[in-house]
Amino acid sequence: MTDTKQPQPSPTELSRIVQRRSGQATVPAAQGVLFAYVDNSNVWIEGQRIQAVHRGLARDPYDAMARKISAPWAYDFGRLYEIMCPLGSNIGRSLLVGSRPPPNDSVWDRARNEGFEVDIFDRNASNKEKQVDSHIVTTMMEDSFIHMNPERADVAVLAAGDGDYLPTVRSLQKRHLKVRVVFWKHATSRELRDTADEFVALDQRFDRLTLSPRS
Repeated sequence: MTDTKQPQPSPTELSRIVQRRSGQATVPAAQGVLFAYVDNSNVWIEGQRIQAVHRGLARDPYDAMARKISAPWAYDFGRLYEIMCPLGSNIGRSLLVGSRPPPNDSVWDRARNEGFEVDIFDRNASNKEKQVDSHIVTTMMEDSFIHMNPERADVAVLAAGDGDYLPTVRSLQKRHLKVRVVFWKHATSRELRDTADEFVALDQRFDRLTLSPRS
């Protein structure tokens, strides 16, 4: 079962969120609209592997993946939002998809406060995520047909690295929509990196993304 959804912000309401956080107006829609989609668990899990490297527990992220090593780490939703939706961008949607645990609504409230629309799904009895990837894919496809406009140079921004997103990316590109992938380099399918119109590695932004213990 999913949480009861919050009312979906309109593009205008999302633009106002950006304005409140920045004190500046967004660019006109004619310059393109960003539609952002985040797989929260994957951002967090792979960030924990990089944290393990920083703490000397693994040689590199690939070693951490191979030996299933991680270290406690949390990221700042607002800073991820800024990377995906830079200041001055016009935002059509910014969706973060997560799963329980964590059951604590304060985690998801922080994401909402930073401008994300949040959809949450329960894990199954084996503690595996269900529906997250398919929900992102379905939403991207719906948005691409209903809301995105190639003549306006709209861009889908995806924070995930699984190669299973390739058919969706290619579908958007066939309709002249651009796709930017923003994710950890070690955890992004090489084919997805090569296929995306732009790839932005989060690795160099690890320190900025890391949530301060006082936050």
